Amino acid sequence: MNILENKEKILSKIHSACQKKNMPSKGVNLVAVTKYVSNETTKNAVLAGIEHIGENRIEGLLEKKGFLSDLSVKWHFIGTLQSRKVKDIINHVDYIHSLDRLSLAKEIQKRAERTISCFVQVNVAEEDSKHGIAVKDVLSFVDKLKEYDRIKVVGLMTMAPFTDDESTIRNVFSALKQLQLEIQNKNFPHAPCEELSMGMSNDYVIAVEEGATFVRIGTDLVGKEF
Repeated sequence: MNILENKEKILSKIHSACQKKNMPSKGVNLVAVTKYVSNETTKNAVLAGIEHIGENRIEGLLEKKGFLSDLSVKWHFIGTLQSRKVKDIINHVDYIHSLDRLSLAKEIQKRAERTISCFVQVNVAEEDSKHGIAVKDVLSFVDKLKEYDRIKVVGLMTMAPFTDDESTIRNVFSALKQLQLEIQNKNFPHAPCEELSMGMSNDYVIAVEEGATFVRIGTDLVGKEF
């Protein structure tokens, strides 16, 4: 597994997608999802120039953060976060990608020692199997978050359905982009909402074309060891 080669291939595809839409590719951040790889492989990813690491398990993130304590890394928690687990993780991350309810916001407010950059998770496709807020409820939810000064809504996050139908995927990402612009135009001090976290190994090129600024890539970037 040559992570540096994988990174260059992915960045090349991102660059092409941005050129297609006349957008600057430097605005897209590559998050390596390391759930299925070892501490050592994660370290190799950072040494290959990847500064954003994403984990969806609290134990995995804390273990890897300890292992890489001498390296400069931005840590993303990208999994579903239970309110009772907030205390274990909140002061060890730079970004939370799964803010989807007020009870979670209250716990972040209670436990965070500083302002946390959060993505509001939106269930654009309205899939029962996925977490996230319904599109119609996002604006009112973001407005309510002004009560929590330890939360900064930097953007929105979604996952597209796992399908080969490109138009379905594109419609989901496009809808999230429109919602992001709607919130951004409100000029909320607590919710600049300039970012979009969307796109994984199977659909990140479409996500970038539709405005993604953070793509979360695991297998295609760092492989799968267990």
